[in-house]
Amino acid sequence: MKLVTAEQMREMDRQAIEDYGIEGLVLMENAGRGAAAVLQRRYAERYPGPLLILCGKGNNGGDGYVMARHLQAWGWQVRLLALAAPQRLRGAAGHNAAIASRCGLPLLVAEDEAALTRLLQQQNDCRLLVDAIFGNGMTAPARGHYRQALRWLNASGVPVFAVDMPSGIDATSGAVLEEAVRADCSASFACAKIGQVSMPAAAYGGALEVVDIGMPAVLQAAVPARLCLVEAADAQALLPRRTSDSHKGVCGHSLLLAGMSGTCGAARLCAEGALRGGSGLVTLAAPAIAQAQLTALAAEVMTFTVPASKDWEPFDGDQLSGLLAGKNAVAVGPGIGWTPASGLLLKRLLGCCHVPLVVDADGLNVLSQRPELLQGSRPAALVLTPHPGEMARLTGLTVAQIQQDRCGVASAFARRHQLVLVLKGARTVIAAADGRVWLNGTGNAGMASGGMGDVLTGLVAALLAQGLAPFEAAVLAVYLHGAAADLCATTGAVGYGAMAVARALPQARQNLQTAGIPRPEGGS
Repeated sequence: MKLVTAEQMREMDRQAIEDYGIEGLVLMENAGRGAAAVLQRRYAERYPGPLLILCGKGNNGGDGYVMARHLQAWGWQVRLLALAAPQRLRGAAGHNAAIASRCGLPLLVAEDEAALTRLLQQQNDCRLLVDAIFGNGMTAPARGHYRQALRWLNASGVPVFAVDMPSGIDATSGAVLEEAVRADCSASFACAKIGQVSMPAAAYGGALEVVDIGMPAVLQAAVPARLCLVEAADAQALLPRRTSDSHKGVCGHSLLLAGMSGTCGAARLCAEGALRGGSGLVTLAAPAIAQAQLTALAAEVMTFTVPASKDWEPFDGDQLSGLLAGKNAVAVGPGIGWTPASGLLLKRLLGCCHVPLVVDADGLNVLSQRPELLQGSRPAALVLTPHPGEMARLTGLTVAQIQQDRCGVASAFARRHQLVLVLKGARTVIAAADGRVWLNGTGNAGMASGGMGDVLTGLVAALLAQGLAPFEAAVLAVYLHGAAADLCATTGAVGYGAMAVARALPQARQNLQTAGIPRPEGGS
């Protein structure tokens, strides 16, 4: 699903009005009526109310006035609470406020905290609340009686329906601007905004519905598909296809450098991810001291003993080059330790690897200590897969700063270092050097468990080995990883573990491959 920024949405509105001659009143009418229709359908059990719509001073408030008129016509008991005097509104918002007044809709006005406190005390009988306060254009925290209104909505204990965006959310970054409405449902207009589907904002909007407001299709098509929420159709289109005469030699050979004494579980999980991800051949390289602990590996995984006296004391360049021969993709990092020896290994690998390379876990920690390694000789295709803590070490930002602008941070890093960046977590972000930023919608809270990232590392390597381009391999891997976890969660929301996710990957892939995905009318 294509996503837009707040700026792109404003530009589409401007072009629709100025270049196509669609009046702003028409767009607002379509938006308000469409949102009212969503509310009527989703909250039929709460009919006829009472229902309270809180309206701000901009176009979001104007949408609320349109909603009120239609809901009143459909039999709802509607009240309006204006946080700015309607006569002060301009343009389409002022026009619709005047129409609502002429229609006899009950209207309360509160322009300061004292008035708002008094009026809110009279609304305890409301069965449904509508947030039409700020919407798409908010970039700074609410203050005064506006902030008070947001807090009251959250404390009401009544379902809240958000018009376009929950007030208090930055539509572009997904940042929570100190105080934000926690909605039960949001109706976005024309397109979904990136801030609605990225974390932390995605946890505030509830169910998301996109309302058609009559925006010309040509304007929507003209928005570059750089921002997307990965849906089943997107992932299905990326699946590597196998012919009936396929064999292991044409399905890719993945090399994994992982594990050391005491961390062989990470190596095993990484190998399982590569194997279950469809790699024709999987070789796991690990130090001699760890080999005895790898007896639980799947029988299909080949092993290579690193000729080192202790853990990852690096073998020389010729030995590493020999190990790389015939491999189609490489992954390094899970369980290799955060030592000078692993740093030298990574430096040598970056300098001589001629195939796509995935770096995770301890490999990322090494890069955080030695950022110059990203500037020197390295593979043309490089994928990094940090969680927020690792990303904080790579960037020097705090975890809180990263979580407030996950898409922005990931995109900036991918562009600066010309690589693919997978920022793991709820709504994992996949960012490319060319500016593409895709968010994943699969997965669940049960994935908050050790080893999940190791499985993903192996899976990314497997898809790279099967010939997918780095960004596409990362997108598909993250989707399948989350889909496998969703399968596991059907028998228990928590406690299923990373190995269970790895073993569910073939079923997740099969489900995606055979899914009958609806296509738009006229599409292929």
